[in-house]
Amino acid sequence: MLPVLDLSTSQTDPDGFRVALREAAHTYGFFYLTGHSVSDAQIAEVLRSAREFFALPVDVKNRISQLQSPQFRGYSRLGGELTNGQVDWREQIDIGPERATVPGAEGYWRLQGPNLWPEQPTGFRAAFEDWDRSLSAVGLRLLRLWAESLGAAADLFDDAFAGLPATLIKVVRYPGGAASDQGVGAHKDSGVLTLLLVEPDSTGLQVELTAGEWVDVPPVPGAFIVNIGELLEVATGGYLRATRHRVLSPKPGTDRVSIPYFLNPALDATVPLIVLPDELAALARGVETDPDNPIFNTYGENAWKSRTRAHPDVAERHHGIRPTSVPGSGY
Repeated sequence: MLPVLDLSTSQTDPDGFRVALREAAHTYGFFYLTGHSVSDAQIAEVLRSAREFFALPVDVKNRISQLQSPQFRGYSRLGGELTNGQVDWREQIDIGPERATVPGAEGYWRLQGPNLWPEQPTGFRAAFEDWDRSLSAVGLRLLRLWAESLGAAADLFDDAFAGLPATLIKVVRYPGGAASDQGVGAHKDSGVLTLLLVEPDSTGLQVELTAGEWVDVPPVPGAFIVNIGELLEVATGGYLRATRHRVLSPKPGTDRVSIPYFLNPALDATVPLIVLPDELAALARGVETDPDNPIFNTYGENAWKSRTRAHPDVAERHHGIRPTSVPGSGY
């Protein structure tokens, strides 16, 4: 089982928590987080909102179809996203920061803009705007603790997130008995940090802790599942680990609802590199490279790459980008 970290102990035993946080991210790249101060009531509210939306008729859900959004926001139909060029069998809503579009935007600035909010269920928008505020606070707190655990100043990452962070919420349902075992294909998250809420009793998430060996990650009551993105791996020269993971399609007669929250810096931000203490630098594994999936210094370039590859229909309709066979992921 993955390690379980209690964030509240960062107040009572800060040194001990920082060591545990560093070791979990170095060894596994994944861990469970309790003691995060997000209430059970707020968790229940976003899960209820998700369930009520997905229960709506398809034509109602399609009123906020992502095909209407140049910013890749809104509802993606079942099978409407790709990972590694293969169909992911899930439906979802993508929610980003609610901002005005950039006049004459080019490149990754075309990702900034408004969301497509559903009229039903009542309170959906308010619930997820509150969710953004709550999870952003948890994520930024973790980043400050990580910086200290690696011998840097606590505010090392602050500037990258201080302006207009490009967070992303996905509200996802995986149906049972899908046409493929691929709920979402194997990938690493392309940003900084992910906090995942999974509905109780849901199965399917697996992580690749050693090459070719996949380990089940069931939900733990009251806990978020936290994992490292590629930019944090790059920032530490591979000392912190971005681990490949996937979701298998649920069995017939069941489904899976999950809400990943991707904490990302501003589109034009670069995540600072950390000069590790010698004893930690000696344990850094280096950064894995893939010529088909380069990691760019600027966050927005990674986000633009990921979104256009994962949603080729939106990329072609709004941005004139023709689909290719290059692997993609929506993260």
